[in-house]
Amino acid sequence: MIPEEWQKIRQAALDILQPDEKTLKHGLELHEESYVFDAYGFSPGGGGECPRIAQLVEAGASRNEVIHTLEEFRQNSCFDNPEMAELLKAAWDFAGVNCNFQNSGLEGNDPVELLFRLSNYTAASDRLHDIYERAVFPDELDAIRQRGHRAVYMTTNGVPVPDNKISAAESLDLIGVFYRLGVRMMHLTYNRRNLIGDGCAESADAGLSSFGRDVVAEMNRTGVLIDVAHSGQKTSYEAAKASVKPMVASHTVASALSTHYRGKNDEVIRAIKETGGFVGVCAIPGFLQNSMDINALLDHIEYIARKFGVDHVAIGSDSGISLASVPLPDLPLWRPIWEQYWTAPGVPEAVQQKEWSVNWLNWPVYTVGLVQRGFTDEEIRKIIGGNVRRVITEILEK
Repeated sequence: MIPEEWQKIRQAALDILQPDEKTLKHGLELHEESYVFDAYGFSPGGGGECPRIAQLVEAGASRNEVIHTLEEFRQNSCFDNPEMAELLKAAWDFAGVNCNFQNSGLEGNDPVELLFRLSNYTAASDRLHDIYERAVFPDELDAIRQRGHRAVYMTTNGVPVPDNKISAAESLDLIGVFYRLGVRMMHLTYNRRNLIGDGCAESADAGLSSFGRDVVAEMNRTGVLIDVAHSGQKTSYEAAKASVKPMVASHTVASALSTHYRGKNDEVIRAIKETGGFVGVCAIPGFLQNSMDINALLDHIEYIARKFGVDHVAIGSDSGISLASVPLPDLPLWRPIWEQYWTAPGVPEAVQQKEWSVNWLNWPVYTVGLVQRGFTDEEIRKIIGGNVRRVITEILEK
């Protein structure tokens, strides 16, 4: 049974687009028959009571202890509850997403911190293999779909760099280690500056470092997709010029339509195109700006597709869905993590319909909207998954 709130979320998008019956039918059928690959997102998270959280808070645990435990529960152990697992499957089916480039590594470069989230999603795919499976090679995806399952492809929000590095070459070794653990895409930076380059929120916009160029070369060699979604304009551009393989900005917006610092300007988009990569448009209202609804999402997709080619745009929702809440005790006030930098405006409660319209569950309506915009079926298949599959196949070619 589909939850009533999901029906409201779906209707919010349809009320904005107002497709005619023929367009709606064609869009939904096209979505169902196509291979849909979210270029960057979050698998649906569960909920319920997690006594361990209260115990940790009472014991004076650190922020990271609490966050890691909460993530493990929401993505893994809560699904011991059969009803929650059934709801998880229903969410994947409702969204019609075949594969998700899963955020499975915490923001930053600390290898241990990256391992915590990676372990959670690895364990979840082991526990829930009858719903979704962890994929590591592109040729596995069709077989997973034929088994009636969804797939997750692992990405981390940083390149693992050890603190005890002796040389630049030694510091690159962990890229291969994480590749062997199943990671197939990495952020060069998060919002702030690191040893690789400047993040998108750094006003200096200093670009890629010498070590960063070594990182780009090693990711090319190893077969890890370079992602500059959170990198500064200059870092993104210089990474594209340094890369000999396709690279991406997996979840961003077009600066021509949005002033948000997470956007990519035309010069960067063109440089990414020249690598053979793609720009994934995110489904975050505050980043999209303008109408902040599904029409704004489609505006960014259409802008990139029409100006730079339909082969170089995708959808990286940067979102997911919470299947149930996790009651939390009063948590201590912690300072934001170093890599964090959020200035995105919220969506007023009065216009919640706008936020609902771009919800992860509305992936089928994204496809309906692309039909409305006049894209052909072949073009739409590329945008909603084909371009991601092409790029990951090229990256892993030996």
